[in-house]
Amino acid sequence: MRLRLKLVLLAAVPLLLSVALIAAAVHHQERALAQREQALVQQAYMAARQSELKHYVDLAVSTIRPLYERRHQDPQAQAEALRLLASLDYGSDGYFFVYNLQGRVLMHSRQPELLGRNLWGLRDPHGQPTIQQLIAQARAGGGFVTYPWHKPSSGQMVPKLGYVVALPDWNWMIGTGLYLDDIQTTLTALDGQVSRHITTTLLWITGIAMAGLGLLSASGLWLNLSEHRVADAKLGLLARQVVRSQESERAHLARELHDGTSQTLVSAKLMVESAVDALERAGTPPPPALGKALERLNDALGEVRDLSHRLRPAMLDTLGLPAALAWLGHEFGEHGPAQVRLQLDEPEPALPDEAGTVLFRVAQEALANIGKHAQARRVSLTLDAQAGGVCLEIRDDGRGFDLDAVQQDPRRGIGLRNMRERLESIDGTLTLRSAPGQGTTLWARVPAAALARLAASTPAGA
Repeated sequence: MRLRLKLVLLAAVPLLLSVALIAAAVHHQERALAQREQALVQQAYMAARQSELKHYVDLAVSTIRPLYERRHQDPQAQAEALRLLASLDYGSDGYFFVYNLQGRVLMHSRQPELLGRNLWGLRDPHGQPTIQQLIAQARAGGGFVTYPWHKPSSGQMVPKLGYVVALPDWNWMIGTGLYLDDIQTTLTALDGQVSRHITTTLLWITGIAMAGLGLLSASGLWLNLSEHRVADAKLGLLARQVVRSQESERAHLARELHDGTSQTLVSAKLMVESAVDALERAGTPPPPALGKALERLNDALGEVRDLSHRLRPAMLDTLGLPAALAWLGHEFGEHGPAQVRLQLDEPEPALPDEAGTVLFRVAQEALANIGKHAQARRVSLTLDAQAGGVCLEIRDDGRGFDLDAVQQDPRRGIGLRNMRERLESIDGTLTLRSAPGQGTTLWARVPAAALARLAASTPAGA
């Protein structure tokens, strides 16, 4: 075997082995990270769902408690209680059900065909006695049961988390439940995203390894001790690049989880508020326990960061940023106590897609923060497109906050940091002005030079 080939093999074999070990380590670490993140997301999701279900059932029991305590065997009181429970729907798939403790259906607002039927012997596809498990849990003092049931919106048999309690004086079991197919969809999407990132990382490692092999083949006659040291330095640099890539990906996943979370939890809060509206329409004053339920939900808003994967707003692609901001402002005004004033210029030419997405996400995060914290009565949203660039201004007359304290506390201001990082990624700037009792004003600016660079770097047809 020629000396040149021996030298190439002497350098190539350790390189290939090192790259293979690094690739295996990266694959193992990223897969382990994905599993931990999935476990944390699922744990947070289930904790939030269990708390939500318990609040719903507590609300339902509080609603009919005056009837229950008045006369235990009054048929009219029981009929009125069933009517009230049937009116307490929340969302397209949220409802209450009532059985007697022998398994007969007394009320089921989504499947009225079950009324009067005795489902004591009903078994799920795995042979488990569904109704018997629910009644046993209710008799034991109430609690959670997971079982398959038909989802009204899709008609499919999907896993459901139920919470039930017993009213022994009326021989009743009251319960409600939430379907769990959403968390599986989220986890599947998250796992697919992680798999794509792992594949990309491995392709980068493979590309770097092939480039190294090419260099080694071309310079095989001049390999010496110094070249081995250079090769070792390259491997060290490769390892640092892998670590930086992994840390960057972790930061990216954390930011995206937070962005989606606040929207999901605000939606859950709106469902609770819709239950309040249903009580008021029924002529029943909201019970004191409802305030505690809303307080706990607000606590959850600070603890949980999203369960959904990254989505691009479709309206940005079809109608542009001003139309998307107008829709966002109208949605906020319809579901919140604040009045929203819009003043939106149409940029000429149209903004690059990346700039439009960043400004829309900033507006979305800012309005979410106003809805959660500001207690504002009036909000103005202005998009000013001038020759010097584009400026998004969002102003509210809420209670404001101590800006310095929020920026110095690492446990607070995650949304502000995310907005600033998004703008910095396109050479934009974020400016805030706020003080306790004086409202908050936010300016998100992207200069014309940055817009030109983004437009030049966007492929045609993108």
